[in-house]
Formats: sequence, structure tokens, C-alpha cells
Amino acid sequence: MNIFPSGPDPRSGDRRWRFAPWSVDARPAEFDVSVERASSRRRSDSNRSAAPGVNARTADTRAIHRQVMNEDVFGTVLLRERKRSDRSNHPLVVLLVTQDINRVEADWTGVIDVLVAVKRDTDVLGWFEYGTTIGLVVPDIAGPASIVATELRARVRSELGKHFDAATASALTLRLHVHNGPHKADEDSTLPVEPLLEKASATDRAARAQTIIKRGLDIVGSLMLLALLSPVFAIIALLVKLKSPGPVFFRQTRIGQQAQPFTMLKFRSMRADADPAIHQQYVNWFITASDEEKKNADRLFKLTNDPRITPIGSFLRETSLDELPQFWNVLRGDMSLVGPRPPLEYEVQKYAPWHCRRVLDAKPGITGLWQVTGRSRTTFDEMVRLDLRYARKVSVWTDIKILLATPRAVIMGKGAC
Repeated sequence: MNIFPSGPDPRSGDRRWRFAPWSVDARPAEFDVSVERASSRRRSDSNRSAAPGVNARTADTRAIHRQVMNEDVFGTVLLRERKRSDRSNHPLVVLLVTQDINRVEADWTGVIDVLVAVKRDTDVLGWFEYGTTIGLVVPDIAGPASIVATELRARVRSELGKHFDAATASALTLRLHVHNGPHKADEDSTLPVEPLLEKASATDRAARAQTIIKRGLDIVGSLMLLALLSPVFAIIALLVKLKSPGPVFFRQTRIGQQAQPFTMLKFRSMRADADPAIHQQYVNWFITASDEEKKNADRLFKLTNDPRITPIGSFLRETSLDELPQFWNVLRGDMSLVGPRPPLEYEVQKYAPWHCRRVLDAKPGITGLWQVTGRSRTTFDEMVRLDLRYARKVSVWTDIKILLATPRAVIMGKGAC
């Protein structure tokens, strides 16, 4: 199969994978191979290659299963293909076949036989969950992903109906997942990505240990800071209440890790009746405009001279004191002391697929790598790259260094306004 490594990259030394692009209008012949033809071809091949004393049926079964990756390898390849899809902006289709063992137990060899018959040489077949769900990855789609996905489902369902009786075929559930496909604003999902594919990003034991230690640091740090800063909380709450009518705290829905929404707290720095349209219009421009336009524009990530901000709110924003209530979010587990800043839902809807990694790979934080390096002077793409770099190399020591660098960044006011 072309999916297997083709040798090390001469520059990076990383293993490379070979895939041949195809389009909807120019499908390879592999999609037209029937199960009967594929089965007979494999049987003839296995009969010729079977060792003496090995049953031909056993050799045929082994030949089929050699084309199926185990769960760990399949997860690795799926993760790699998802990243390639993000970079190339070509959709990725994943078909998952799940067996309902409580109804009728189908022969997995027959299911694999069907999938091998309909797949292309460049597609990847493997166990998504061993013994329960098998997956087929269809990468490098040049045409409309929805058409390819629909035709693939129909083809597999048809072949399953030919291979199994009606009761057994109906016990097999087909699920299609399109990554980097068109995203509609009225869909229930916030992100233009398929969350199920995040299973392929399972962390190893060392990463899980780092996560546990990081959570412990968050709990201890947020408790200590909430206790130490309680007098400051009281003073700020009094000033906000006296200077502007309305609530002391501003509650806003943000998008957290794995695209889960949560309510973030801040000290209110704007009028209670502030219209969010100004910020939404700016964010849309900031995300979608080219880096050259943003570098030439005399604007920062935080809007300057925003008429919605109160006098005390301006001071709170310049000193980042409006962010202090988020220590409660850290204690609750919605946020971390260090991580990417949590975006608003309308921000995420403007993200390119690779941007979405910043709200999938790491828990949002009060401070982060981009805050201590560039803050508002950083372009959006640069900010995302910093967030992704942090997510790839997250460690407790990195968090401590960022936390120690944060007060200096706040005092110097790098891009703050």
C-alpha cells in the first residue's frame, strides 16, 4: 500500500507517507472494483503464495488483515492526515463502520473484505477501536467532500448488502466524518472541524502526567491568588459600582478546550448596554485580513478609543486588572493559569481549520506565550503559531517561566490598551 513509509525526508529525517491526489470527476479504478472480483483476485493470489501445509482460506484471511492497521498506527496516521488536510486545505473523509454486537455479530473479515474492495490504494484502512469500529481514511480530496462522502457511504452500504444477509448488514452502522469541509453558520457545532477525530490525538503517559501536575499548579496558584488579592477585588468592585451603573462582573461565553463553551468572568470595563457589534466587526477584519494589511494598519488587537469603555474600565484594561476574576475560572477547571486566550464563538467561526487547533489542543489560560512575547502587537496568524507551539511543548517548567514573565509584560504594557 502506498500509505506505508516511503523513506526518511532528506532534510528533516522524518518518515514520509505517499498519497496520490484524486478528484471526484477522475476517480481511480479501485472505486469500481466489486467485492466478488476483489475476493477472487485475493484468493488466486493467496493460493499461489500460500506456504505448503497452509490452508488457502487461512492465507487469504491473513492477506486481507495485512491491509488493516492496528489501532495505534491507525490513530497516528489519522492524526498525520488531519494535519496535512489543515495545511493543504483539502478535505479529509473518514468512514467508520461499527458493529452492534447486541444484535447480530458480523464476520469482521467480510467487513474488511468490503472495505478493501471499495478503497483506493492511497486510502488508509485500520482499527479505530479494535474489535468494535474499523475506519477508512480517504485523504487528498480535490472535489466536493460532501459528494465523495455520500457516494462512499452508498457504495459501502450496497456492498455490505451483497456480502451479508439483511439482519447482519443492518447491524453495521456507518458514520461519515468530514474534516476541513464547508462549515455552515447555523450548524450546532461551533468549529469547522470534526471533534470525533480528536480521539486520534490521545496523549501519552508522560503528557498525562504533565496535565495532572499542571492542574495541581492551577488549583494551588488560583487559591493562593484569590486569597491574597481579595482586598484588591473588594476595591475594584466598589470602583466599578460607583463609576458606572450595572453589575460588577461581566459574564461572557467563551470557547474552551475541545471546543467546549464556558462562562468567563471579568470585572466590567464597559457600559452595561454596550453593543458587541464594534468588537465583532473588528475581530472579523483582524482574523481574515492579510498579515500585510494588519501590519500597515494603525490598530491593535484591543480596540483603541473604544467608546463603550468606562473611565475606570480603561485603567482596568491597561493594567489587566479586569482579568483577575478569571482565577475563579481556573479554580473551576474551565481555564488554566497558562494557555491560549479563550475566543468568542463568532471569532472561532472565522477560523481557518489550522487555527482551530488553538482551542482543541490546550486549555485556555489567563496568560500565555503570546502575551509575554508580543501581546496585541502580534498578528493573528503569529498569535496562533505561538499558541500551537506552546500546546506542542507544554510543560510545568514552561508554565512557571511564562508566569514569572507575565508581571513584566503587564507593567511594560506591551500592546495593552
